[in-house]
Amino acid sequence: MLISLCQLSNKALLLKRLFTGLIDNGTIIVATSNRPPRDLYKGGLQRHLFLPFIDLLEEKCAVVSMWESDMDYRLVQSSDDKQKGAQQVFFVDGDGNPPGTAKKSFNELFKTLTKDSVIESLVLEVQGRRILVPKVSTEYNIASFSFYDLCGTAKGAADYLAIGERFHTIFIEDVPKLKHHEVNHIRRWITLIDALYENHVKVVIHAATYPEDMVEVDLNSVHDEVFAFDRTRSRMEEMRSEGYLRKRWIGSQL
Repeated sequence: MLISLCQLSNKALLLKRLFTGLIDNGTIIVATSNRPPRDLYKGGLQRHLFLPFIDLLEEKCAVVSMWESDMDYRLVQSSDDKQKGAQQVFFVDGDGNPPGTAKKSFNELFKTLTKDSVIESLVLEVQGRRILVPKVSTEYNIASFSFYDLCGTAKGAADYLAIGERFHTIFIEDVPKLKHHEVNHIRRWITLIDALYENHVKVVIHAATYPEDMVEVDLNSVHDEVFAFDRTRSRMEEMRSEGYLRKRWIGSQL
């Protein structure tokens, strides 16, 4: 029997009787839920009457968490259309849409992936330094930063590696079109993308433009970082692909 356990509402006690009868009669049950058994009917009326059923589920059924796979399948598109897949993790201002559309979609995806979990700030300790993570869902191991949180102040590879080893999915908003003379910002962004890429971190970006136009080039004043950005651009494109989104997060192995 295949059942979806999504909204129990006032049918919780009826469901308890149904499942108890099925289990007592040896029925094999395969069920899906947007919550683990321990959180079913959370906050519901007379929930104490429902708790023995939760104990029964955990005793009789093998609970498999999709989060333990370190990959959020909601980020994976089945379509082969590259641009459609890109829209899942890369949101660009303008792009023919009304103002604010990209930021709204970006924020909605963050809410979707973190569900109803508590969002709070967190401080990471890295080699004696403190890195503020402004928005974190510790329940789902997802963090959100602005571009200037990550690249606007002095940070190095160790800082970015610590972030990539701590969170399997990272949201970055307000990524600007970088001027050729903003060498420090460009260098930090390159280092950040390298660290996240190497850990197979899933990155959701809200930006002023797509990767191919992210750095403005002035042929009369070109720095090495502008040339080095070609590899970063390629990695950013790959990080939008279905193949990359299916990769297992390496940070969980550390």
